[in-house]
Amino acid sequence: MKRLGRILCTLSLLGLVLSGCWDRHELNDLAITVGIGFDKSGDEYLVTAQIVNPNEVASKKGAGYSTPITTLSARGISTLEAARKLTTSAPRKLFASHLRIVVIGEELAREGVAKVLDGITRDHEVRSDFYIIVARGTTASKVLKILTPIERIPANKMFKTLETSEKAWAPTVSVRIDQFITKLSEPTTESVLTGIRIEGDPKKGSSKSSLAETEPITNLQYTGLALFKQDKLIDWLNEDESKGYNYIVGNVKSTMGHLACPKGGTITVEIIRSKSKMKGAVKNGKPEINLHVILEENVSEVQCEIDLLDPETIHELEQTAVKSLKKVMYASINKAKENKADIFGFGEVIEDASPKLWKELEPDWQNEFAKLQVNISADLHIRRLGTTNNSIIMRREEE
Repeated sequence: MKRLGRILCTLSLLGLVLSGCWDRHELNDLAITVGIGFDKSGDEYLVTAQIVNPNEVASKKGAGYSTPITTLSARGISTLEAARKLTTSAPRKLFASHLRIVVIGEELAREGVAKVLDGITRDHEVRSDFYIIVARGTTASKVLKILTPIERIPANKMFKTLETSEKAWAPTVSVRIDQFITKLSEPTTESVLTGIRIEGDPKKGSSKSSLAETEPITNLQYTGLALFKQDKLIDWLNEDESKGYNYIVGNVKSTMGHLACPKGGTITVEIIRSKSKMKGAVKNGKPEINLHVILEENVSEVQCEIDLLDPETIHELEQTAVKSLKKVMYASINKAKENKADIFGFGEVIEDASPKLWKELEPDWQNEFAKLQVNISADLHIRRLGTTNNSIIMRREEE
């Protein structure tokens, strides 16, 4: 009897432990939110949620009566109040565990983003694997309303495009919420976020009829990097300056560029490997940064008369490429110096090189950064010429 009693007690305890998830959510009761936008609306915040329409996405053919996503907006004194107000128009509870993208309107970004990001970082249901971007010249609400071809869910399109672009095109960079918050907490290092703009008519882009065209009427395109000082957007880096930033911090995985030929025309090269080394030094009592970049390139396209089989020609092209590389890197550094914003982390490198000097520089680092000496050197090698040697233009002349 005692043994039977122990077994019954054990089974009862197991029943309590294995009774299921107390905080479970039924899928039919959730509104899967894949994109969230924050804008300024007077003294309030405007929160926009991009919600997946399951009937349009789950079925192979789709129900056909609505768009793949629905956007809902609400205003509030705080972002969380506005988000809760969305429940007055949403038939289901908003569920943000599958969040892919957070868009911040440019106006709000210029006023400061720390307050709007506080709530989303505290939410235990929200994972940190989504990206943050800035709506350039427009609002986050308008960006989230644009329908996209190929990828039916626009938030997924923005997420995947940013990842693909970062790997194949140097001017973009993907930043997660935890990375951005970490930069905000550092007193001497500033941040950048990739900007996105609307190409075309925003009103037409939010209509399902826009997807019936082979060439999209409206499209979302990443463009430039938003330069932040503390939590405020203060300037934009153009395409070359954005490339320079990524070369300096070692973000370039692969990209394309062109070089001028000695006799006119251009050569397109593909960067296949890139590595950046950053070291701090003290010279005559003043700090300086030494940047060394290692690049490997392949010739991808030739649109000029040039003998690529001549080693001297290859050497000249490498020297031209080094000059072009230094130009975009210095352009990025100069833009950051103009805004007194150390987006590269030079201060941390100086601290490693001379902790004693850094204690003197840290209180006024933004002004010290503006006059910091930066030296750039590069080892650049052209490795391959492709499946052909000289160009078709050269072959015609030889004939």
